[in-house]
Amino acid sequence: MDFAALDPTLLGPPLVAGLLVLATHIPLGRRVLARGIVFLDLAIAQFAGLGVIAAHVAGWEVAWATQLTAFLAALAGAGLLAWCDHRWPARQEALIGSSFVVTACAASLLLASDPHGGEELQNLLVGQILWIGNTQLVITAALYALIGLLWRPLARYGMGFYALFALAITASVQLIGVYLVFASLILPALATLGRERRWLPTALAIGAGGYAGGLVLSALTDLPTGPLIVCTLAAFSLLGSGVLRVAAAGRQR
Repeated sequence: MDFAALDPTLLGPPLVAGLLVLATHIPLGRRVLARGIVFLDLAIAQFAGLGVIAAHVAGWEVAWATQLTAFLAALAGAGLLAWCDHRWPARQEALIGSSFVVTACAASLLLASDPHGGEELQNLLVGQILWIGNTQLVITAALYALIGLLWRPLARYGMGFYALFALAITASVQLIGVYLVFASLILPALATLGRERRWLPTALAIGAGGYAGGLVLSALTDLPTGPLIVCTLAAFSLLGSGVLRVAAAGRQR
């Protein structure tokens, strides 16, 4: 193991990015779990990813054009799913899963003739969290702050919730990748689902431990960072959930 790889200048920005994502996505995850639409973020993330790939195929390499295309694709997907939720609420989870599969296959078809298509798709799924820059962090933090300001007045409306969700997911997918977005949204929120008091600090602690642990292990072992953080997030969530259950059982005695 190369302990010299534990460089704060290298690991600091990815950790800050993870904390930003957690601060925004854990409350969203709690809302998603309460509504029973667990795979909503995967579907919208895939719509955003389809937008990124469409911009890449079209040759729009300018960052703002990619961001705009990704957000419009995510917003279109959010609008479709919001309409489905209103029209067929009992089938919403199945429709969300189906939209994820269809958009994922559409992305693969768009990249079929691209010699670097596999690499592009891999980067979209697992992310490139180690290469996050300070400018990206500042822009993402400002965007998350805007979502936080708009959340209370808009999220009570069906399309308002889906639009804000699409905006958050679009930013996060290009920051950390589809898989890590889903893990950040669901795992810490799921670990604290039965807790009503101080659940958010507990979920944030679980998530922060998962990110920090994954980054350290990735630096020491040279394994891919995104997938390793997903695994450590799962481990910390299982451990945190077990500790919370033991503590709750002890209070009931």
